Amino acid sequence: MTATTAPTGAHASGKRSARASAPASQPASTRGGRTRVALGVLLRVALCLVFGLPLLFMVVSSFKPDLQIFGDLGGIKAFLPVGDLSLDNYTGVFGRVPFATFMMNSVVISVVTVVAGVVVNSMAAFALSRVTFKGSGMVLGVILATLIVPFETLALPLLWWSNKLPFVGPDGISEGWLDTYQVQIVPFIANAFSIFLFYQYFDSIPKELDEAARVDGAGWFRIYRSIVMPLSGPAVATVAILTFLPTWNQYLWPLMAVQSEELRPVMVGIDYFKQLNTSWGQIMAYATMITAPVLVLFVAFQRAFINSIASSGVKG
Repeated sequence: MTATTAPTGAHASGKRSARASAPASQPASTRGGRTRVALGVLLRVALCLVFGLPLLFMVVSSFKPDLQIFGDLGGIKAFLPVGDLSLDNYTGVFGRVPFATFMMNSVVISVVTVVAGVVVNSMAAFALSRVTFKGSGMVLGVILATLIVPFETLALPLLWWSNKLPFVGPDGISEGWLDTYQVQIVPFIANAFSIFLFYQYFDSIPKELDEAARVDGAGWFRIYRSIVMPLSGPAVATVAILTFLPTWNQYLWPLMAVQSEELRPVMVGIDYFKQLNTSWGQIMAYATMITAPVLVLFVAFQRAFINSIASSGVKG
């Protein structure tokens, strides 16, 4: 009996020692978890400072005169609303440039480009993804190959062709799209990256839905309009946001293709402040006003933006 109970006692003491040593390892893991959380928080704070301080400097400097802006550089006062603060820079912006006209032009150009781009690029992606035809893979490959060509390479040929296109205006049919709204919109409606995003998302929608719809007598356009597009909200949000940002920030092309002041977007308007005497306070005020709509848009739709990017990412 004694021989049989000894291992049992040793086994029980081993269990007790294991149980006693288990809690000893928990504080170490807890400390490691807290360290990782603290490092994550510090990393986020550092990133917020890197991206946020320039914006804070821009907004604060928009209320200061030029002498104080340069006087506060190199110290914490550059990021604080202290000193001689006023709205003189903002009133100076409206007195120096037709800001309302520039802002309205950018809004019209961006909204029309986004809406038309969503329609055109989604229809192209639908044809490549759902309508099977010979050579569809090659067509997609050619479209994606255009992503490696920088816009600066295409700018001059595009400018030449835009000047040769017919234009129907109040004086009848004339030649050339330069100095018009459409020259700032039409060349940027079709976008290879937007087509690819739509293609990736459409390819994840079961094609059995198409077959069931065709059995009920639906055509391809009805399938696109009533089945595929209602299920593609995240892809639409992604394409809309990624189209709006570069269109709003467009600078080189309007500078080349538009000469009339009443047709220029906001980014070209910043050149007015570099002429004659440069007013840095007014530049900061102008930059603040053209950045505010983008920030408000992102803050209002940041959850939809993050979800759309996550759900319509590239699938392997």
